[in-house]
Amino acid sequence: MRHAASLGNKPEPPAPGYHPVMAILPARTGDPNDDIEIVEPLCAVFRSHLRQEGQKYTPERARILDAIIDRDGLFQADDLLDALRDGDFRVSKATVYRTIKLLQDSGIIQRVPFGENQSYYMLIYGRSPQDLLIDVETGKVTPVLVPELESIRDRLCAEHGLQAKGHRFQVFATSAKS
Repeated sequence: MRHAASLGNKPEPPAPGYHPVMAILPARTGDPNDDIEIVEPLCAVFRSHLRQEGQKYTPERARILDAIIDRDGLFQADDLLDALRDGDFRVSKATVYRTIKLLQDSGIIQRVPFGENQSYYMLIYGRSPQDLLIDVETGKVTPVLVPELESIRDRLCAEHGLQAKGHRFQVFATSAKS
């Protein structure tokens, strides 16, 4: 198992907005019995991306990231905004939307298109790909496990000299009676 301390990195003191969630991924050897690889905390991933973009890691962005980490499954930007404001945290709608875009660009969350004018988001960094079955009539979203997709994805990448970093598979469906 790899730890940050074993890599010679000195841990930084917790900063405002630090969240202890670590992304834990299986080692990339293909052997399921291998140790897991511990990847840096999500706030460090986000900070690194922000530095590359010439942006700052603000308390508002930290709080938005924490709120996303605390959510389970899909969320909408406006629901996230309401939850932040209900928690007595002052944040603008523009800040939430800009931060969501930055989190998408950093690979921490992904947009899940849902209908013409609806967008949902989900935390993806450090998680196994989550494939979705979406009933467009009822709005019900069902996570599905399709292991064959990962092997197809990995084969396609290998054929092109690439290494897969993830995938997205979504089925939009209606009732069979329609």
